Amino acid sequence: MLDAASADHPSLREAAAGVNMPRHISLGSEGGEVAMRLILEEALTPAGWRREVVVTIEGGVFTAVDGHAGGADVGGAERVRGVVVPGVGNLHSHAFQRGFAGLTERRGEGAADHFWTWREAMYRFAEAIGPEDLAAIATLAQIEMLESGFTGVAEFHYVHHRPDGGAYDDPAEMSAAIVAAAEASGIGLTLLPVFYAHGGFGGRPTGEGQRRFVNDLDGFERLFEAASRVVARLDGGRIGIAPHSLRAVSAEELTELAVRHRGRPIHIHIAEQTGEVEDCLAATGRRPVDRLMDLVEVDRHWCLVHATHVEAAEVARMAASGAVVGLCPITEADLGDGIFPAVDHLAAGGWFGVGSDSNVLISLPQELRLLEQSQRLRDRARNRLALPPRSTGRTLFDVAAAGGARALGDGGGRIAIGAPADLVALDVDHPALIGLSGDAALDAWIFAAADRAVRDVWVRGRRVVSDGRHPAREAAVAAWRAVQARIARA
Repeated sequence: MLDAASADHPSLREAAAGVNMPRHISLGSEGGEVAMRLILEEALTPAGWRREVVVTIEGGVFTAVDGHAGGADVGGAERVRGVVVPGVGNLHSHAFQRGFAGLTERRGEGAADHFWTWREAMYRFAEAIGPEDLAAIATLAQIEMLESGFTGVAEFHYVHHRPDGGAYDDPAEMSAAIVAAAEASGIGLTLLPVFYAHGGFGGRPTGEGQRRFVNDLDGFERLFEAASRVVARLDGGRIGIAPHSLRAVSAEELTELAVRHRGRPIHIHIAEQTGEVEDCLAATGRRPVDRLMDLVEVDRHWCLVHATHVEAAEVARMAASGAVVGLCPITEADLGDGIFPAVDHLAAGGWFGVGSDSNVLISLPQELRLLEQSQRLRDRARNRLALPPRSTGRTLFDVAAAGGARALGDGGGRIAIGAPADLVALDVDHPALIGLSGDAALDAWIFAAADRAVRDVWVRGRRVVSDGRHPAREAAVAAWRAVQARIARA
């Protein structure tokens, strides 16, 4: 069972809630046959690390989780050697931005370079892509997510219209490209169509660079309904919404959206930049997190992305709400955003998960590593996010898995009855992992393995990565080459 100190954190306590649940459920599969059984040599379960765990998978979910197979064959079950952990949800991605990763590393002469200048480069790239381009870029990005240990993604999708800002005949044309990518890659998808209406606080008009994003409330509802129909064709596909930010959504619009879509995943960018905080204070007299929570009821269905620049009272409000803070350490470092007060947030009982955001580099372990290391650099101390007796890597993994599952709304992040059958087998022959097990293996994966330490990945019981490689990688890279031929990468 979970130790008392670790179980004291809400995300770990909730993840452990399934320990005393019935160990079997039946989905009434045809003829009584089960789809799959696996014997996991060493697995991270809600009860902790267990050896010889037999899992039964039907309809994409775990229907039985039994301990101690004793090394015997179990009904022809496949044995999975080494260390196996539940899949983790990537709670924040803009897939199209993978297309210009690494191409913004020059500073203009005499000019400051920061998030707002990077944003102009992003707008120029967004103007150039069509549905086929987006599908190709998103497929490669999702394959890289799977190969790094992410098994699901919340796609914060805001490129909706034609390059000239006109509507496609099907308002979900670009959303369908994201869904097509998920069909090709096999990743779990929570699609978050973005509502974007204004260019700044006070209802400022949008600029040309934002014309592909913009909707009014009625147009957004048409988009949402069309996107819902497309997502419905995905096994386990989910849909929520994403009011882009307080600067892009009025108070009235935000309130209306929160009421219309209550109970769905709702994600929003917030307090990422000091300039945004200053603008919000000037326009409303409140800091962004306080302003958001004054306007709407923020609960467990919300994901507050970044929340980088928050004060102690805002941290307390976020933790009390049950919302997940969506941290994207690689992107936040790349854009010079700042360092989120994760130590204080965790101590307050707050939830967090991690996401790949701009997809400049896609890696689950590196997101977790940089999250911890940023706290160390700020505090000049080590092991800042550990909840003893868990190791630092184990704490990071467990909290991010629980937070990702909450943010995606998929019930995952656990090897437990009724959860999606998402599994990640680490490569115990990787030099950094040789001879290690349990928390030590997680620590080595996160802090000592530079790359390629994931061996096999299953999403809803389907193996999508074998021996570290996705079977569609070669075709995805070829499609990306074709995109490069159509889009100038300068």
